[in-house]
Amino acid sequence: MNYDQARDYLLSRPEAWEDYPFGPGAAVFKIRDKLFAILMRDQGLARVNLKCDPVEAQMLRDVFDAVRPGYHMNKRHWNTVSLDGSLPRGELERMMDRSYALVVRGLRASERRALELAWGPEVLYR
Repeated sequence: MNYDQARDYLLSRPEAWEDYPFGPGAAVFKIRDKLFAILMRDQGLARVNLKCDPVEAQMLRDVFDAVRPGYHMNKRHWNTVSLDGSLPRGELERMMDRSYALVVRGLRASERRALELAWGPEVLYR
């Protein structure tokens, strides 16, 4: 998956939107004003920061060389994934979906319920 494919996938999540609060080099993806991914390019290499359960975050780092502790993020809860082609697309999509779902679950109950009614849990938490 390259930068453009990752961007398109992140924006395909329900009500996801893109912002650039840190300047043009870092695309921030949000759901209801809460960050769930940061997509960057650095020296021609695309990377994405994704939220993750702490136990799963460490496991992914142990299994995949392309997964490292979150760059400029809480390293316990965030991973940085290099989009270097070494990860299977399905695994990368799963990590993006998981990041999105963790953030949705952390929303205020009224916001979360509204999203669940509009989109259904099977779409939000896939």
